[in-house]
Amino acid sequence: MIRLHTFLGNAMIAYLLIMLMALFLAWSLVPIARRVARHTDMVDQPNARKIHTTPTPLLGGVAIYVAFMGALLLLAGKFYISQVVGIFLGATLVSFLGLWDDRFSLSPAVKLLGQVIAGLILIATGVQVLLFHSWLLNWALTLFWVVGLTNAMNLLDNMDGLSSGVALIASSTFVLLAAGSDQYLVGALAAALVGASAGFLFYNFNPASIFMGDSGSLFLGFMLAAVGIKLRFPTNVPTVTWMIPPIVLGVPLFDTTLVVISRLRRGLNPLTTPGKDHFSHRLVRLGYTKREAVLLIYLLTGALGEIALFMTHAGWGESYLIGGLVLLAAIWGIWRLEQVPLH
Repeated sequence: MIRLHTFLGNAMIAYLLIMLMALFLAWSLVPIARRVARHTDMVDQPNARKIHTTPTPLLGGVAIYVAFMGALLLLAGKFYISQVVGIFLGATLVSFLGLWDDRFSLSPAVKLLGQVIAGLILIATGVQVLLFHSWLLNWALTLFWVVGLTNAMNLLDNMDGLSSGVALIASSTFVLLAAGSDQYLVGALAAALVGASAGFLFYNFNPASIFMGDSGSLFLGFMLAAVGIKLRFPTNVPTVTWMIPPIVLGVPLFDTTLVVISRLRRGLNPLTTPGKDHFSHRLVRLGYTKREAVLLIYLLTGALGEIALFMTHAGWGESYLIGGLVLLAAIWGIWRLEQVPLH
């Protein structure tokens, strides 16, 4: 018991140092990225389909990426870098594709192909779902999870501070989950995400002075997906613990499901049709301010994190009861929000 407490204490100190390093790097780099974005004309211009009213620099995602990588290389790399080569390569690929899309625009097919390749890199390096006895089903579920969540975080980036704040809260939950199951590598990755997201959120919260762009949202989505795959829960059985990462990341999954259903119902392409039909936009339509809508979504993300922490030690019956209630609440939420007029 003493040795376990010592390990957890040392691990939490290491996580804290990684968080602070990533936070400092992001906080320091964002102003530089903002100036570079203005100098290179990488600025998001307002239009009728967007909610911001002034030109806003992009490239915040580059600062997030560099802060994340820098914190790990400086404080955790010498012990664990060899174990996460696949994660780093995949994350770099999706971030680069996002940056290229921010600057020159890419077709959805090219971005999707790049995300699939990034997912295959994870599989090739042993980072994959191990839920089924069939390798084919495990590979398919891994690609579905990685590509789906990567795009979900991209779609969630539709209001000041929303995507970065949700990433901050979700990765904080992952830090606690990793600490509770003695997974230093996963905890270090999650801690770096916490710090990089927090440092960027300082500039991105309403009113935002910079956006992360696709380079940031795709990177955050990919990394959260990879961390969710890497998490293991030795105190419970896989038939229960498979639900934990989707619950932690329930908000981006809910938002994407809502948008896809809504656009299909209206006869629109769900992936290529932009619009103000997201979870956050509908909350504003219900009378909340933009800040209140974002804070309400933060609260929901934190509540889902608490449910996930409880499920690490819950029995089979309790877990499926809670999971079923969460699913029913999501279905009701989609039905209720679909009643909100979009115009």
